[in-house]
Amino acid sequence: MKTAPMLSRSARIALVLAATGALAACGGRDRPQANLPASQVNTIGVNSYLWRAALETVSFAPLLQADSAGGVIVTDWYSNPANPGERVKLTVSILDLDLRADALRVAASRQVAQGGNWVEAPVQAATVQKLEDIILTKARELRSQTVAS
Repeated sequence: MKTAPMLSRSARIALVLAATGALAACGGRDRPQANLPASQVNTIGVNSYLWRAALETVSFAPLLQADSAGGVIVTDWYSNPANPGERVKLTVSILDLDLRADALRVAASRQVAQGGNWVEAPVQAATVQKLEDIILTKARELRSQTVAS
């Protein structure tokens, strides 16, 4: 088995300096300016205001999944200490880069304790609508705070 010849220390330094010089030449002072609306400037795959507002809104429950690239937040089952015989699980989906009401979808599951087992129970549509309204209101507040800054 043949081994590649080792470069001398001075040759390695010269190689590193040459590579650094070549990389430095790649950059320029003139960079293109982005003219994107504030709702589309983010480092995640969905609207950042909706994302942050959704995380804050469901922060009372433990998270199972929070995928900012896909815009999905899933909580684990949560029981209110005042009502331990009932528990809820939420899934929040953010569907767009824009801050719009139709870019948000909340789904809820509810179970009640019966005879030592958890049994599926209906969720009132008003409950899901209220959660969506809370998230949208918080997202709009976050946006207005950012714009005002």
